[in-house]
Amino acid sequence: MSDNKTPSVNSQEHNATTVIDDTEMGDIRIHEGVIASLARRATLMVEGVSRLAGNSFVDNIAEFVGSRRMQARNITINLDEDNNVDIEIKVVLKFGVRIPEVATEVQKAVIAEVERTTGMNVTNVHVLIQDIEESAPEQNSEDAGNAAADQ
Repeated sequence: MSDNKTPSVNSQEHNATTVIDDTEMGDIRIHEGVIASLARRATLMVEGVSRLAGNSFVDNIAEFVGSRRMQARNITINLDEDNNVDIEIKVVLKFGVRIPEVATEVQKAVIAEVERTTGMNVTNVHVLIQDIEESAPEQNSEDAGNAAADQ
C-alpha cells in the first residue's frame, strides 16, 4: 500500500464523493447523492413545506422509472476537501405559511440531519422558495351556512 493518502479514482467520481475516514482497511466515502437524499428527507419533514421544486410531471415519471437525476434539479451539493458541505435546496411551500420561519426550519433540519448522519460540517444551507402551493378550494361561508341549515 502506498503512503499516498489520495485514492486513485477517476475525477468525476472523486468530485462527487468525499473521504470521511481513511483507515488501514480502506477509505470511507460519501457520495453527494447520499447527502442530497438526507437533505431531501429532512426538508420534507418540515411543517409548511409542500414538496421540492421542479416539474412535478417530469419528477413523477423520473421517480417511477427509478431515476435519481431529479435530485440534481432541486438540490445542489458542493463538497470540499475538508469535509465541508454547502447545500442549496429549491422548495415549494404551502399557502399561508410564514416564509422566513419555514426556510429557517428547513436550514436547521438539514444541518442537523446531514451533520448527525455523516459527521460532515454543513457550512451553508441556501433555501430557494420557488413557488407557493395553492390551497384546496374552501367552501364559501354561504354554502357552509346552507349545509348547516339542511341538517
